[in-house]
Amino acid sequence: MENKIAILTDHDKVTLHSYFTIAEGTAEFWGENCEVVVHDLSRLDSSVVKIVNGHLSGRHTGAPISEVTLSFVNKMLATPTLRHVTYFAKNKRGDAFKASISAIEGEKGNIIGLFCINYYLTASLLSLLQNFTPSAKTENENISETFVENAEELMLNALEEAKKAVYDNLSISSSNKNKEIVSILYQKGIFNLKDSVITIANHLGISKNTVYMHIRNMNK
Repeated sequence: MENKIAILTDHDKVTLHSYFTIAEGTAEFWGENCEVVVHDLSRLDSSVVKIVNGHLSGRHTGAPISEVTLSFVNKMLATPTLRHVTYFAKNKRGDAFKASISAIEGEKGNIIGLFCINYYLTASLLSLLQNFTPSAKTENENISETFVENAEELMLNALEEAKKAVYDNLSISSSNKNKEIVSILYQKGIFNLKDSVITIANHLGISKNTVYMHIRNMNK
């Protein structure tokens, strides 16, 4: 058996590495019972280049690809429309898990790696519920999020929130309210959206040049 089924370009290596952060985020989202693995198919004998919660399978960075995973890779190579599979399995300890294998494609559309998620079903219901129960552990929890249908709705929702925060703050003078509103929107990245300056200016009743002036002052 060859020890590689892909040859990575420099661009491919960057692409593969970009999945490392996604692996960390996915594992954090699902909790300690979720193992996430990134495989490099240019090095089958040590294909695991990133693994989170590897204690679940006993693997670590540098571990080889498994026989089952390799068989699915061969199926993907033989079937161009097949780029992800989901199945149930057990590890050598007999622990059951649900697995997902997704192909990572290179700049030429070839499969260069795999993004794998293994969720262990041995986790207790209590553990699962605790992982999906809000707490006060970090500042990124208990956040209110509104999903919108278009960019303008996003801008206007953000504007209303900013206006409420500024208008409720009695320490901000009337002459500085628009400046503070623009500042809040700037910090949220709203002005990265197309036509955001014009939209915000129109709804605040000020000129776009005034909005630009506030943004320039924040960048000084």
